[in-house]
Amino acid sequence: MKRLLQAPNLALATLWADQLGGAGIGASVQRAYASGIAGEIPPDQSLPEVWVNDDAQFARAEALFAEWRALPSVTWACAACHEIVEGPFEQCWNCGALRPRA
Repeated sequence: MKRLLQAPNLALATLWADQLGGAGIGASVQRAYASGIAGEIPPDQSLPEVWVNDDAQFARAEALFAEWRALPSVTWACAACHEIVEGPFEQCWNCGALRPRA
């Protein structure tokens, strides 16, 4: 087992481990409930971590995670209300119109 990264919270650690599992890489979350003792130990030592189960898949896990972090940001203008919408949203936050397909 090898530590891939430290997550800021348990929800993200679990999400990232599940994403790796979906890609065929066995991963687990360690220190999942250590945040309860954050005052007794340094805060950075109580954050959850994502570990890759098989050392041979570690490089692939690193590459996948780097690819996921580099996904392009989408910005589009709503055709209905002309609001600028940033991020991966499929609907306008202002009027609810769907994002036009390219």
